[in-house]
Amino acid sequence: MSKKIVLATAFIFTVSSLIAASPKYVSAREYKIGYVDLARAFDEYKKTKDAEKKLEEKGKVKEGERKKMVDELKKLKDEQALLSEKAKTEKQAVIDDKIKALQDFDRKTRDDLLKERNDMLGDIMKDIEKVVTDYSKETGYDMILNSRTLLFGKEELDLTNEVLKRLNK
Repeated sequence: MSKKIVLATAFIFTVSSLIAASPKYVSAREYKIGYVDLARAFDEYKKTKDAEKKLEEKGKVKEGERKKMVDELKKLKDEQALLSEKAKTEKQAVIDDKIKALQDFDRKTRDDLLKERNDMLGDIMKDIEKVVTDYSKETGYDMILNSRTLLFGKEELDLTNEVLKRLNK
């Protein structure tokens, strides 16, 4: 009889343990989660707009310089048409040098503007990440996600407006 009681007690204890360990019955900590639309935060950040204006102005200056070089090339080609064969050959060497200079100018300008743009993007993303991190610490968020990785997120979890307020103050 006592053997049956021990086995029954062991069986009840095992079943109780399995039921208690089931994920359905385990209590989970609640997490405070939100998300930010990084593309929108980036686009609406005043520092982004200022940097874009600055790059656009530099691009216009470089385009003006390029136009002068192209106009000079056209002038040289027009002059070349009026020259003798020997003079045309000499002028062609000058034109070839100008073409190479124009190509070098285009490449350097493109590389410089691209590097400056990438540096600007990096600085702006660091600003956004810092604001999001500080905001999450101040308000007790356990996790703030990028909206691009979400398939669905309730509007009340969208923290983009709050992040933008802090970025643009």
